[in-house]
Amino acid sequence: MNTLLELLNENAQLTNAQLAVMLDKTEEEVAAAIADYEKSGVIKGYKALVDWDKAPRKTVSALIELKVTPKRETGFDEIAKTVMMFDEVESVYLMAGSYDLSVMVKGATIQDIAMFVSKRLSTLDSVLSTATHFVLSRYKDGGVILCDDEDKDERRSMLL
Repeated sequence: MNTLLELLNENAQLTNAQLAVMLDKTEEEVAAAIADYEKSGVIKGYKALVDWDKAPRKTVSALIELKVTPKRETGFDEIAKTVMMFDEVESVYLMAGSYDLSVMVKGATIQDIAMFVSKRLSTLDSVLSTATHFVLSRYKDGGVILCDDEDKDERRSMLL
């Protein structure tokens, strides 16, 4: 059985009435639970998942690997908080493995992202190195499949 949070995560546009039916609860119970989740910070906000390839305004996305020097008192938190405050930054994750922070960024052009990395990100005190990977295609994002059958490359089906 789906939970309220799972249903909202899949589709935040579901009404309280729809959620109530799906969860076998009253609308009032659903509204109260959502209010509690919002107040406690479990639900941080609601956002549309945009397929920017189909939108009139195009954007470029990149994943940037950061190797950083953690601070003695705050570890990785201080540099992560600094990085997340840049407007270009969509998300920041602490990673295990060959690099420390994974940073997703958006810009109008590849050059915008390159300038952001070279002028603003790589110059931060704790940053030891960066590796930038530009997103070429998004097939699935936030659990939503973005590629439609109508976008299918006909050459590929002939090769199979």
